[in-house]
Amino acid sequence: MGRPSLRTWVLGLLGWLAAILLFFPIFWMTITAFKTEQGAYQPDLFFIPTLQSFREVFARSRYGGFALNSICISCGSTVLCFLLAIPAAYRMAFFPTRHTQSTLLWMLSTKMMPAVGVLLPVYLLFRSAGLLDSIRGLILIDTLINLPVCVWMTYTYFCEIPAAILEAARVDGAGFWSEIWHVLAPMALPGMSSTALLLIVLSWNEAFWSLNLTSAQAAPLTVFIASYSSPEGLFWAKLSAASLLAVAPILVMGWLTQKQLVSGLTLGAIK
Repeated sequence: MGRPSLRTWVLGLLGWLAAILLFFPIFWMTITAFKTEQGAYQPDLFFIPTLQSFREVFARSRYGGFALNSICISCGSTVLCFLLAIPAAYRMAFFPTRHTQSTLLWMLSTKMMPAVGVLLPVYLLFRSAGLLDSIRGLILIDTLINLPVCVWMTYTYFCEIPAAILEAARVDGAGFWSEIWHVLAPMALPGMSSTALLLIVLSWNEAFWSLNLTSAQAAPLTVFIASYSSPEGLFWAKLSAASLLAVAPILVMGWLTQKQLVSGLTLGAIK
């Protein structure tokens, strides 16, 4: 092999630059979390680390309760998304009509609607249904938000599976759920696993609806972070500590499953 070309060096440099720019906020949040409140306002890289902010965060808030709510909401909305998306994706992938692409584009277009535009009607509906400040309510709203993504990605993975395999399964007497469970699920497992991880991340990071539809009982970690913003100002060290505690679980999960996530998201991209 010869020496790398100039284009390779430039692309590599741009890749490292993009990685540094994306990682820098996490790095700065991490070091700020280990500073005192006075030291948080000084851009020092060399300081004596302290756990003072973490102790104050744990003393003030029930972190475990917020974290448990986030886990229940993220996992619950992901499961509900798949229960609704798999039949829809199955129908559009293996029995398409002339309206299939229009339906998919319409579903995706709903992601472009600003959430604040439907806040009032959603709030009133949730109040009437008794879903305010409830885990059930946040599971429902996160499902509605992420369902277009789940349908699109599941549809893409199903389109990669030859229809002849399903026809052979039907000849052997397989019904709809047998096709899903014994044929489609094993073949689309890498893609569906990455979809599940993405849905968990999207639900975990969702803040707008969490802040507007909850107060105490069902508040997830996004509300936990927002509680460190007060009329007196921002307490940067405590805010950074709370943010680090909130994003740490999802960062660890993403780091441990990065290979599955990348392989699933690129499934079908290269023939």
